[in-house]
Amino acid sequence: MTTMRGWRTRGDGRLSIGELVVPEPTSGEVLIGVEACGVCRTDLHVVDGDLPARRSPVVPGHQIVGRVLVRFDHDAGGPRIGTRVGVPWLRSTCGHCRWCRTGAENLCEQSRYTGWDADGGYAEYAVAPTAYLYRIPDSLEPSQAAPLLCAGIIGYRALRRSALPPGGRLGLYGFGASAHLTAQIAIRQGAEVHVVSRGEVARGLALDLGAASAVAPGGAVPPLDSAIVFAPAGEVVREALAGLGPSGTCAVAGIHLSDLPPLDYQRHLFRERTLTSVTSNTRADGAELFRLAGRLDLRAEVTSYAMSEADRALTDLAEDRVRGVAVLDATR
Repeated sequence: MTTMRGWRTRGDGRLSIGELVVPEPTSGEVLIGVEACGVCRTDLHVVDGDLPARRSPVVPGHQIVGRVLVRFDHDAGGPRIGTRVGVPWLRSTCGHCRWCRTGAENLCEQSRYTGWDADGGYAEYAVAPTAYLYRIPDSLEPSQAAPLLCAGIIGYRALRRSALPPGGRLGLYGFGASAHLTAQIAIRQGAEVHVVSRGEVARGLALDLGAASAVAPGGAVPPLDSAIVFAPAGEVVREALAGLGPSGTCAVAGIHLSDLPPLDYQRHLFRERTLTSVTSNTRADGAELFRLAGRLDLRAEVTSYAMSEADRALTDLAEDRVRGVAVLDATR
């Protein structure tokens, strides 16, 4: 039996590292040698139990970049051996429900997710279905490609859901992995971006990337056309709504959010303001994001960790010590 080193949840808010059995691909799947894996706040929610366990223990990680090592014998399709691919959060959908048939597969009630329903990329090897992979060009470094697979895709979908008008004014609440990529897209498409973040390092990065302003929570922002809430805190939603001008839209990007405090109708919703959420992504979102990334020269600000440091990376993320996005480098 072939083994590998990898991390798994323990059910107590912590990870353990050890020898795991190398997974074997079945029909429609490939075995990937992991080169890099992004560290996402959703991983924290899985480890901490904010998201109910669907598989326990589970190997976290859903922003995986690596090379195809093994294809299932009878699978004529899919990438060839040696191809670099990316494994995203969305792992599978049913393909025949009303949502899948109308281009909204992110709402499929039978959808499954990497690093939650199935083992992910905090390990030397991972198995993934070919139908949900992205081809990663060899010219794109694994550490740059990995953050695009969730932080980038979710941020892009959130930007679309926020209904930002051309040249409009966008507020970003929370400025981590996803927000720093979303800001680049918005700015390069002509938007004026204002950032609200409790982290001084994050605010500095926002200004470095071209944000018009970066303030602490409660700080002044001009009237906004749109807002995206990346922070998993309900009270931030209320602040974002209060910052919207007439007909503005606030999109909540996270998979987990603490309870919303009471809203004042006149202050937070009246004048045709809209509050909406973001649920996962479609494969089309990812394809569009990768096209944009090349055209706009999107670059992730990467804080690199060895694969053996996954627990430290998650702790740093939880304590706002990561500048940009944390990525596990399997070559270190």
